[in-house]
Amino acid sequence: PIEARAAIKALNPDVITLDVEMPNMNGLEFLEKIMRLRPMPVVMVSTLTAAGTDVTLAALEIGAVDAVAKPAVASVDAFHDLIGKVKTAARSRVRARGDTPAAAEAPRAYRPDPNHILAIGSSTGGVEALLTVLSGFPANCPATVITQHMPATFTASFAARLDRVCAPTVTEAVDGAPLKPGHIYLAPGGATHLEVASGMSPRCRLVASDPVNGHRPSVDVMFDSVVRLKRPMTGVILTGMGRDGAKGLLAMREAGGRTLGQDEATCVVYGMPKAAFELGAVERQLPLHRLSPAILELCADPAARSVA
Repeated sequence: PIEARAAIKALNPDVITLDVEMPNMNGLEFLEKIMRLRPMPVVMVSTLTAAGTDVTLAALEIGAVDAVAKPAVASVDAFHDLIGKVKTAARSRVRARGDTPAAAEAPRAYRPDPNHILAIGSSTGGVEALLTVLSGFPANCPATVITQHMPATFTASFAARLDRVCAPTVTEAVDGAPLKPGHIYLAPGGATHLEVASGMSPRCRLVASDPVNGHRPSVDVMFDSVVRLKRPMTGVILTGMGRDGAKGLLAMREAGGRTLGQDEATCVVYGMPKAAFELGAVERQLPLHRLSPAILELCADPAARSVA
C-alpha cells in the first residue's frame, strides 16, 4: 500500500484497479483512504470467495465504480472484461465521500397499487444508486423487479445485502416466484434474463437466451416483458454505460407506463439514462435522492391517492 500511494501521488492515474486482498491492509481500507483523500475511479478485482464478494460489495457502496471477478485460470475473455470496465471507469464521475445527498426517508403511511409493477434497470454505479433508492422504500413497497449488470458471483450476496439494509424483502429472483407488494426481485447474473410472466398472477421467469445489448441479464428484456403484462407499470433507468434499457423503457412509456431516469449530475456514468432520455423514453429526469418519493407516488394505490 505504501508503494501504491506513492505511485498514485506521482502518476495521478485515470483509473486504479484494486485487489480486494492486499498485504498489511485490505482493499476496502485502502479504498476508503483513496475516496476520502483523492477520489478517483476504482475497479475492484475480487476473489470468488464469499468473503471476497462481501468486501467487493462494500467497496461498491463507498465509491468503487465497478468490480471484476478473478478467473480461476487466466483467460482472454476475463482480460477483455477487465479492459472494458477500466475504459468505462475512465469516463465515470466520482464524488468525494459525503458529497451525495442522503436518501429520502421511507414514508410511514403508504399503500401501493397491488396491480402495479415497478421495473428498475442499472449498471455501472448501480450498487450505490440502488441502495439509495431502495432505502427510501417502505416495507410494503410496490412489487419490484431489478436488473443490475453484475458478475454472476455477486448478485446473491447483493440481494442479501439489500435485504439486510432495506425495509422490503429483497431476494435474488428464482424462476416461478410470484410478484408481490413488499418484495423486490434482483435478476441473477450471468446465465439468464429476468422476465415477468403473465398468468393467474405475475411471476418471475428466468430465460436462458442469448445476451441482448451485450448483456445477460438485459434491462431491455425485463422492460419488454413488463409491457406484455398490460398492467399499471413504472420503469426507472439508473446510472450505467451503454444503451441497455432505452428501447424497453420507450416501449413502457408508449404502452401507458410511467417512466423516470436518473439525472446526469448524480450518475456515475450517464450512459443508459442519457440514451433513454434522447430516445424520448424518460418522462422525468431526477437526481438520485429524489427518485424514491417520485417512484412511490407513481405506484401508489389510486384509492389512497384520491383520499389523500
